[in-house]
Amino acid sequence: MATITTLAPRTRRGVELVLLVFAVGIVMLAYVNVGIAVNGTLPPSIIAYGVGLTVLVLAVHITLRLRAAYADPVLLPAATVLNGLGLVMIHRLDLAENRSGGEAFAARQMIWMALGVALALAILWLLRDHRRLQRFTYTAMAAGLVLLLLPLLPGLGKSINGSRIWIGVGPLSFQPGELAKIVLAVFFAGYLVQTRDALSLVGRRVLGFSLPRARDLGPILIAWLASLGVLVFERDLGSSLLFFGLFVAMLYVATERKSWIAIGLTLFLAGSYLAYLTFGHVERRVLLWLHPFSAKALEVSDQLVRGLFGMANGGLLGTGLGRGRPDLTYYAESDFIVPSFAEELGLFGVFALLLLYLVFVERGMRTALGVRDGFGKLLATGLAFTVALQCFVVVGGVTRVIPLTGLTMPFLSYGGSSLLANWAILGLLLRISDQARRPAPPVEPTNLAGSDAVTQVVRLR
Repeated sequence: MATITTLAPRTRRGVELVLLVFAVGIVMLAYVNVGIAVNGTLPPSIIAYGVGLTVLVLAVHITLRLRAAYADPVLLPAATVLNGLGLVMIHRLDLAENRSGGEAFAARQMIWMALGVALALAILWLLRDHRRLQRFTYTAMAAGLVLLLLPLLPGLGKSINGSRIWIGVGPLSFQPGELAKIVLAVFFAGYLVQTRDALSLVGRRVLGFSLPRARDLGPILIAWLASLGVLVFERDLGSSLLFFGLFVAMLYVATERKSWIAIGLTLFLAGSYLAYLTFGHVERRVLLWLHPFSAKALEVSDQLVRGLFGMANGGLLGTGLGRGRPDLTYYAESDFIVPSFAEELGLFGVFALLLLYLVFVERGMRTALGVRDGFGKLLATGLAFTVALQCFVVVGGVTRVIPLTGLTMPFLSYGGSSLLANWAILGLLLRISDQARRPAPPVEPTNLAGSDAVTQVVRLR
């Protein structure tokens, strides 16, 4: 008889708490730095912001101890630093623009953060098993389509800066596409789990690629047409790229076929060129991308040029928090918050922020690798890839790698709908990671014929 001693894996909640202390400390140090640099004194609201941020993240931490003890210990601290530093920069821009009281964007962002945390807590408390979401695969599809179409409804949709991606109810505005990316990720995960065997079948080989059968091209063509519809009717290049890229990435993960990536890139390039030839707003975006300093481009917008000058002014180490002029750039707190940080924290500071995003995405992908069910793998992959792709689109736009798209930086930029969606993504990843890291149910010892030993296989994480 062989005796095997099993060790219960640690939950790592203590590690998470230590990281949260460091995260809140970094944010408050940056907040103090801004106050001293701008006004020469400590910010009068430092206690309110410090207590508010601490209470919010501790609420999530305590909930994880009670409802998801094995959840990833790094995701929440990474999101806390990003969201907190975003609040610091928005507060710094409030000071530059002399916004105070009810007009201060930082106070509004703190309220939206509280609502986002409440949404994440609701997911952790109410969704005990992420696999339940698979039951709502086609309901999620319908919900995603409704959310995408809402801005097109007369009287409800609003056009801001040429893009019709907002809905307005009284003084409030909301961007439903931010929530659409989450429910569409649920739909893609549920759909691909059911159909990946058919989508993996090989039709013929062309130029070294194993192409799928013609009958299986329907889903990617529908996704392509839907993304073109968003681009045409809502004039939103960023969301169009995000939705199509999300589907192609999840399709590749589900089938492990490189040909799907080749087909997706071909369709994307063809659609982009067609849009460039057909639609004036796409042509203007390309002009601002390729020739931002030309007289023709400056007549359209000098936003990108101002952002580039700000980043150049920051150099490697930056001017210091509160000592630059990021307020000279339009929408410095939302679309161009990365150039705002680049000016005052420098290239090294931006690399540090991008490293935090890399850690967040890596932990999401690690969750996808560790979870035991196909639906959870695809959903975690889709959610993590959404954050990664959105970061690439935003940073690539402000640095002229790709045309500007108008998307916001996850957790960092000002905007209620974006913050709600990102905290919901965090809540879902925490729930899935709890299932991934939780020890498997104990295996009953089994007597093997012809052997006097009992073998028990224990999976340790």
